[in-house]
Amino acid sequence: MKAPRFWSNPAERPGWQARLLAPAAWLWRLGAWWRGRGAVHRVVPYRAPVPVVCIGNLTAGGAGKTPMVAALLARLVAQGRRPHVVSRGHGGRLARSRSAAPHRIDPDRDSHRDVGDEPLLLAAFAPVWVARDRAAGVKAATAAGAELILMDDGFQNRSVVKDRSILMVDAGPGFGNGRLIPAGPLREPVAAGLARADAVVLVGTEAERKAAAGRWPGLTGALAARLAPRRTGLSLAGVGVLAFAGIGRPEKFFATLTALGAEIVEAVPFADHCDYPPAVLRRLQRRALAEGAMLVTTEKDAVRLPVDFRREVVVVQVHLELEDWAEIDQIFALY
Repeated sequence: MKAPRFWSNPAERPGWQARLLAPAAWLWRLGAWWRGRGAVHRVVPYRAPVPVVCIGNLTAGGAGKTPMVAALLARLVAQGRRPHVVSRGHGGRLARSRSAAPHRIDPDRDSHRDVGDEPLLLAAFAPVWVARDRAAGVKAATAAGAELILMDDGFQNRSVVKDRSILMVDAGPGFGNGRLIPAGPLREPVAAGLARADAVVLVGTEAERKAAAGRWPGLTGALAARLAPRRTGLSLAGVGVLAFAGIGRPEKFFATLTALGAEIVEAVPFADHCDYPPAVLRRLQRRALAEGAMLVTTEKDAVRLPVDFRREVVVVQVHLELEDWAEIDQIFALY
């Protein structure tokens, strides 16, 4: 989906759409209460024999969860740990199947259409399990030898006991208009979510982080992080590019290209997790040729492209940089 514009309105000016959808948001809140409080009497959360650390967020859409999981995996593996990831595999076929068993991703054989784009990226770092049933996924990972489990998303999921939770916040939009889905971007109220988090990571530029903490006092003291492009031998300085991206906030990717010195002749945003039909890709290629520009996209988009088309596109990779890892390292030092 593509987030409605009114979701990003200031909290004091939510817009008529948010006010109109307020009753539906109350129903969402009631459902969240039932899942989180009432449902606990029906389903006992599964406690794994190994630590489970959740990396989640409070809003619909991206907030830096996947880059954070990738950074943690690289850090843990370098320390000799054996982490596994459990993900629902949003956007993939298995996430929509109620009967599918937990599936360990094989990067050489699995497609994003089956397992989702983000889990496919993470599988380059460590074993990744896609499971609609989180508890079943945790059990499968444990049986396969996981020393600890990173749960990619699932902060609102109560089927598994989480030993620790790291909450990711995109400093740009913050919590939008502060309202619950569908009136706003929130999956649950801000105060309740922040109270359950063991660490909060605010991702963005220094100016964005300062503005977010000013609007949302609960973010004061959050750990500061940013997404930075990985260093490669290819320079985009002065190069004309036609950029396209189907991620949570495509404008962040376009801003990254500008910071790298690229001259964007056209920026084409798509919905998050979108699949690219051949006709759309041919159109992008023709437009790039007409402009004498280089086709550029994100690593997450690249895994959704046909293999033969990937040779036509330059992929710009980003990674998460945390100003101070001490608090996060302390969480994992406990296990």
